[in-house]
Amino acid sequence: MGIGLSVFLLVALLAGCSAGSSAILDTALYASGSGKNNNSLEGSLDPRFAYLRVTVEGRPLFLARGDIDEIPQGQVEVWYSSSREVIRLLNGRLVGAVGTTIEWRGVAVPKLPSWHELAQQKHYEWVRMRDVMPGYRFGVSDHLVLKVVPPPDKSALQSADPLVLTWFEESAKEPNSKSQLVQGFEPLPTARYAVSFAGGKEQVVYGEQCLALAFCFTWQRWGQEPVAANKK
Repeated sequence: MGIGLSVFLLVALLAGCSAGSSAILDTALYASGSGKNNNSLEGSLDPRFAYLRVTVEGRPLFLARGDIDEIPQGQVEVWYSSSREVIRLLNGRLVGAVGTTIEWRGVAVPKLPSWHELAQQKHYEWVRMRDVMPGYRFGVSDHLVLKVVPPPDKSALQSADPLVLTWFEESAKEPNSKSQLVQGFEPLPTARYAVSFAGGKEQVVYGEQCLALAFCFTWQRWGQEPVAANKK
């Protein structure tokens, strides 16, 4: 996911159907600056694929989902670009980015409480481990604090009412030892998640994430029914 917008071109190599490939290639052409406007782009998305609407530096693009990997912590959704960059989301949290300008490899997260459980707590602390490239920074630990916050006044959320979602912020604690500083501890900007509890289910529908201090993006699940009011 480099600063270049080509990172988020839709993959044209998804398994499946030649009919779907045409729409995916149209999306890739739009993202590379061929002139399609956003409205016509959305109308051309193949409904057989799941999508993320991603914004980088304020510009909207779309990614297509390929695999869903089962791990002990839950299901990891794997999203692809046409240039073979890959991002991985575990219940809304970024757990991998490969082939991008900043890469997160070997991301290790614990088994976390459900979002419903987290919404009942004042705050929740946990630790994420990750390897970062370039720079060969292995075993970088992020001591994170998650808490419920009011809906923001401004976000990249589209076609949904932020007031019917439950919002969380996840920030890094300051290093508490010189060893963390020596290891290159770099607190990242605060991440943000918007969770729907509609219909007795929980789903992260929108997120804001930074891979480095100066490299952030937003994502939103796309092409679904409008989000209803939360019922927790």
